[in-house]
This record gives sequence, C-alpha cells and structure tokens, in this order.
Amino acid sequence: MYDVLVVGAGPAGLSAAIACREWDLSVAVIDEFPKPGGRLLGQLHQEPSGEWWNGIYETDQLLDKAETLETDIRCGVSAHHIEKTDAGYTVHTNKGLLHSKKLLIATGAAESAAPVPGWTLPGVMSIGAAQVMTNVHRVKVGQKGIVVGINVLSAAIAREMQLAGVDLDSMVLPAYNSVTADHAHPKKVMDGLMRIAHLAPSAFLRFGSKFAKAKWIRDLAVSFYPSGGVKMWGMPIHVRKAVTEIHGTDQVEAVTICKVTPEGAPIKGTEEKIAVDFVCIAGGLYPLAELAAVAGCPFQYVEELGGHVPVHNERMETPLEGLYVAGNITGIESAKVARAQGTVAGLSIVRDSMDAVDLIEHGIESAIQNVIQTRENASIQFHPGIHEGREKVAQSFTAYNSHT
Repeated sequence: MYDVLVVGAGPAGLSAAIACREWDLSVAVIDEFPKPGGRLLGQLHQEPSGEWWNGIYETDQLLDKAETLETDIRCGVSAHHIEKTDAGYTVHTNKGLLHSKKLLIATGAAESAAPVPGWTLPGVMSIGAAQVMTNVHRVKVGQKGIVVGINVLSAAIAREMQLAGVDLDSMVLPAYNSVTADHAHPKKVMDGLMRIAHLAPSAFLRFGSKFAKAKWIRDLAVSFYPSGGVKMWGMPIHVRKAVTEIHGTDQVEAVTICKVTPEGAPIKGTEEKIAVDFVCIAGGLYPLAELAAVAGCPFQYVEELGGHVPVHNERMETPLEGLYVAGNITGIESAKVARAQGTVAGLSIVRDSMDAVDLIEHGIESAIQNVIQTRENASIQFHPGIHEGREKVAQSFTAYNSHT
C-alpha cells in the first residue's frame, strides 16, 4: 500500500508528488497518457514580458526532480473506479488494483464540443488535439485551416500553431445551436476576448481594449465590427461570422461561413465558401471531475471555474477524509496555478500523514500564498470572476463540514 496515490501526471500531480517525496512518503503517480506532463506538454507561448513558456521544458524540470526523488510514475494506466476502504482508497485501473492511504485526483480538464454539420469528416479535430500534434509530435496538421470557436484557449493555441508555420485562414464562431449557444453569441464572445486583448501585438488594439471595459462599448464594438475582421498576429478574428457547414468527401475540403447578427443569428445571402483542408473546433475547457464523483465527493456548479468542481478548500482538501484535488479539476486556470496548487495539495497530504504539524504548517501557508500570487500574475484568465468562484467553493466546503 502506498502512502499516496496521485491520479494525473500533469503539473499539479507531479508537483504534489515531489512535495510528498521530499518528506519521504511512498508515492505512485498514474496517468492514462503515454507520457507524463498532461496538457502542459503542448504549451508553447510568449509571455507579455517577452519570456517563452515551453511546456515540454517545464515538464522535464518537474520530471527530473520527481525522478531524482525516486517517484514511481506509471503512464498508460487508466483509473476507472475508486473505492473508499478502512485503510484509505482502492483505485481500479486497467493494470489492476492500487491501494493507498491518501488519494490525490489531478485529472485536469477536457474540451467541450462545439458541433457543426460535417464535423465527423477526417481533418476535423479539437484545438487541443491540434496543439498536441503541433507542439509535442511535431506533425503539421494540414496545409491551410480555420479555427471554429473564439475563446482564450483557441486564441493561445492558434498563435502557437502560427509560430510552428501552420497556415490559418481565420478564427470564426460556430453556427448557433443548442450546444454552441454561448460560443456562437458575438456579444458573449467579445466579453471573453477582452481578457486576452492585452496580449495583442498591436499597440492600437491594446490601447482600445482599455476603453472596452464598459459593456455598452463592447456591444457597440460588436454592432460595428469590421466585415474583414480584426487582425491579431496577422490573422483575422471574426466575431460576426460563423461556420455553418464543413464540406468534403473523404476529408475536409472547404467550409461555408456566413455573417451573423450581433445576437448570432445567420444573415441569409451572405454565405461564402472557403477552401481549407483542416478545421480546429474550440469549445473551451471544463474540469474533468468524473473520478471525484465516483469517489463520492460532493460537487458544486461554479460558472467562474468552468463547470462542476469537487467541493474543496484552499488546502486542496475535500470533505472526504484522505481525498484531495488539485489543478484544473478544481477550476480552469493556467498550468502555473495548477503547479502551485499541486504543491499545496502535497504539503497538506504530508501534514495529514505525519506527526509534523508544526514543521509543515508554515510551508502550507507559504504555498497557498504562492497560488494566490501566481493567479494574480497570470497573463491569461480563462474565466472572469475567478476569485469569486474560488470563494464560492471555499464557502461550500465550510458549510458542508459544519453539517457533517
């Protein structure tokens, strides 16, 4: 039996494992992906400071430290069930049962779908898949493509693809339907774009975004949005155009786009066909929290955090004894925040596993402050109101514990 089992070898899981191994707890980390690193592996972007964030390098740094501490890391292992036992937890995997006294779930996030007619054709992929093929496997996903879905994630990955030499025609909205409602609404999309306008290479765009903090100005900007789009990194971003259909016989050959009203309704007679050989669909991220649900952890829907998240406190503890969470399962934020949360979770596990409360308490408080500072310094916020979302979950944790 391990002292700690970590499900998820992304930045949160690896950081937690390192913190636990530094206190000599026995730790196993499992991940269903063939390589450790999670979504961190695919990340490659330039910070506003000019420094580059290379996910492969950051993963190697974490792995070097974890391996130096002789951490047991197993990839290609899928967890599909969790049982609470008298001694801790039993995790059912495709490689058999694993037993541990404490369990950390750091399963990260998954991509939401944004279905468009024709999206089952070869050559249609999620924006995350395009990121992994481009940055991890060094595979060029096509000759010329289009990004369907405009949000913080798609803008960041589109830039990464551009830097890798991938030709992108533009970024447009998905056609409106019951699933894509928010992603196809120009005014709601414009609200999200304001959170990345400070990254625009154009000083004019950065300056203009400061005046767009008022909702009425953003609505006005949508109403009078240029028909040719607004270029960011030389690529047109169209919040008043949507892809209504993807065409092809054996693979993607073209898309039909049309102009839409400020509310996202298609304007008849404006359709045009654009030749592309791949399409990246970007519906955003949501916390991948199924395993926590299987374990019996209470949940809360928090829009500011990207969806349903396990109830937890700032120490990454859940109301279930011995169960912890960290990273995007607790809310969609940057990999840097996930890494900092992992350290908090690891130290919390150490505190609860050893007779070292006085020694470790200061370290936990410092790690929590590091999470807050990292969040404050984040160049990209995936959702507005992240602080309010975190406060809601903390209040739920307190309320849950007071009634049990």
